[in-house]
Amino acid sequence: MTDEEALAFIAEKPRTAKLATLRQDGSPHVVPVWVALDGGTIVFNVGERSLKAKAMRRDPRVSMCFDDEAPPFAFVTVRGTVEITDDLDEMLEWATRIGGRYMGEDRADEYGRRNAVPGELLMRLTPERIVGMSGVAD
Repeated sequence: MTDEEALAFIAEKPRTAKLATLRQDGSPHVVPVWVALDGGTIVFNVGERSLKAKAMRRDPRVSMCFDDEAPPFAFVTVRGTVEITDDLDEMLEWATRIGGRYMGEDRADEYGRRNAVPGELLMRLTPERIVGMSGVAD
């Protein structure tokens, strides 16, 4: 897949991303997150007291994996660096988009307001390397 095809795969439908960060001792930590795309940037939010937030503050390098679990299977991995903000206006915009994407437009506002509050952070992942493959089982 080209980078453009990989980003289209991410945007195509609301697949849950698997976010990989590094714990303080260097061991991996992987958790699911919901995302949206802002051009070529992947946007998601996390709780500021979560292990993943602490890890990204310490080391902003992360990796994400998206996959299609139905035959013939496909995946995209993204490696890059996150930028962190706690701007509530920006967070509300993106938390609403993300909530609508995963839970439906009728619940977008509910999820936006729930997730754009003090104690939450907005993350922007700028890809440095994207790898994707479709038709894995072909």
